Amino acid sequence: MNWYLKVLQNYANFEGRARRKEYWMFFLFNMLISYGLQIIAVVTETPILFFVYVLYALGVLIPSIAVGIRRMHDVGKSGWFIIVPFYNLYLACTEGDHLDNQYGPNPKAEEETSLQKV
Repeated sequence: MNWYLKVLQNYANFEGRARRKEYWMFFLFNMLISYGLQIIAVVTETPILFFVYVLYALGVLIPSIAVGIRRMHDVGKSGWFIIVPFYNLYLACTEGDHLDNQYGPNPKAEEETSLQKV
């Protein structure tokens, strides 16, 4: 859940890099919440829950795009690769660059360094 909240805190940050774990954990929690709202709305036949789902979907649209772009940056590609079908899925599953690249330092190395300090 921390990864999901981290993405929401970087609401419109299109700069830098996002690890695979950050991207996929956000994706997982986003899907669970989205489908959960939809299922509850259908089962209870409550139109207000459909409205809540639409508000939620619109609310996480920009963070979803931002984390996708940062994920493309982690593998050394431009954020525009997020719109290329199937190749973007391949890139999202690929391990990021181990060293610093043109989009910033390796976020995995930064996390490992902060853990070693503790």
